[in-house]
Amino acid sequence: MNKVIIAVILSAVSFGVLAHNHSNDRTILSRGGFVATGQAITTVEQAKDLPDDTWVSLEGYIVKQLDKKHYEFKDSTGSIVVDINDRRWEGQVVTPETKVRLDGKIDKEFVSLEVDIKRVTVIDK
Repeated sequence: MNKVIIAVILSAVSFGVLAHNHSNDRTILSRGGFVATGQAITTVEQAKDLPDDTWVSLEGYIVKQLDKKHYEFKDSTGSIVVDINDRRWEGQVVTPETKVRLDGKIDKEFVSLEVDIKRVTVIDK
């Protein structure tokens, strides 16, 4: 009986470790690691025409908070809603005058479009 309980516990622990290793966006941001810097910047205008789940890098300004985690982002081509969870800020303070780079994925629904942000980088204060 004890061997069965131990086997179940070890299986659960192993599964948790494997599941954690597959969450790269959370793991890299919390512990550090390599992040490619060669991704081209996407404009808001271009982002609006991209398919769901396309990775984008936007550069511009967060100009307004819409609710707890949704913000209006603007660049020279227009504005778009971005979804930024608290953990993505990593202690950075951003104002409407702060230029930022936002890396994330397009999230298209039937009647809405937003970018689910995975990383916020302050470019210029």
